[in-house]
Amino acid sequence: MQSGVYRGVSAADRAAERRARLLEAGLTVWADPDTRTTMTAVCAAAGLSERYFYESFSGLDALLEAVMDGIAAEIEENSRRAAEHAGADPAARAQASIRAFVQQLLDDPRKGRVAIVESVAVPKLRRRRTELLRHLAHQSALEAREFFGPRDRSENADETAGLLFVGGMAELVTAWLDGTLRASADEIVDAAARALVGLYR
Repeated sequence: MQSGVYRGVSAADRAAERRARLLEAGLTVWADPDTRTTMTAVCAAAGLSERYFYESFSGLDALLEAVMDGIAAEIEENSRRAAEHAGADPAARAQASIRAFVQQLLDDPRKGRVAIVESVAVPKLRRRRTELLRHLAHQSALEAREFFGPRDRSENADETAGLLFVGGMAELVTAWLDGTLRASADEIVDAAARALVGLYR
């Protein structure tokens, strides 16, 4: 049934539930280095047919982009909320924001691997990855101006600092996730927080 209510659930809610299952399956399959990321693999992991895949997505790249967008939105929201709860001290806010991000990676390592590592290997998603990183860099600049208040520096200087921080953070986390860098979560948070504060002060 494509319309009406079935067993107390509307068609729209059923479609939304299937979309959520596909997104979760896409995250799982994409993050697994031993599994080739295909529509067939995603559908199998979700327990859905290709018919339902096309109900929500135009193709595999559209699904993967939606997975990336969801992770980016979650990172932004969690980091913002953590900073707000940390009080007025800029250093405390920076550390809380970064800790929320790192904790997200610890809670679900798939998200860090997909957003930072695997997305680079998909040519059609590299541009979207760059757009998301630049968006996060811009948000970093906006928040820094709020954290530190008026200073004798241009908005362009803040945007430059944001790009330096987010780009460096991406490389730091990549090395951490692939085992090149052996460090604790606390060491990652402390190093990144010092870098962020140093860039804007």
